[in-house]
Amino acid sequence: MVTIYTDGSSRGNPGPGGFGTVLLSGNHRKEISGGYRKTTNNRMELLAVIAGLEALKKTNTEVLIYSDSKYVVDSVEKGWLWGWVKKGFKGKQNADLWKRFIPVYKLQKVKFKWVKGHAGIPENERCDQLAVEAATQPNLPPDIEYEANGLRTDR
Repeated sequence: MVTIYTDGSSRGNPGPGGFGTVLLSGNHRKEISGGYRKTTNNRMELLAVIAGLEALKKTNTEVLIYSDSKYVVDSVEKGWLWGWVKKGFKGKQNADLWKRFIPVYKLQKVKFKWVKGHAGIPENERCDQLAVEAATQPNLPPDIEYEANGLRTDR
């Protein structure tokens, strides 16, 4: 069993953004973060989940992901994502990241749990700290797909 906590941050929407991910399994702990010069909060929330899943070395693992993003949690748990797939993501934002998410998601046995952000959950708070720190680094790289397809604000 692996537990993954995630959070995304955007200093403006769009603006500089970052993500933070904490993976826990037994006595093992791994922290992952990264940032981009211009992106959105929803992209960073989703990228935090992707980074956690991509870090897993084994497949078919039970994974519980804690996220304060209704966008990410509801998209998967309520099945919206699979409808978007059937429609070729027509008119949907962040299609590039959802297409990256799907293969790593399918390798595992993933469940999501929504948690209230900034509610004192230690690992969620740590993810927020990682995301904010990543978003405020100098010389952040571009979020190439986002910048190439026009700067729109997520909903």
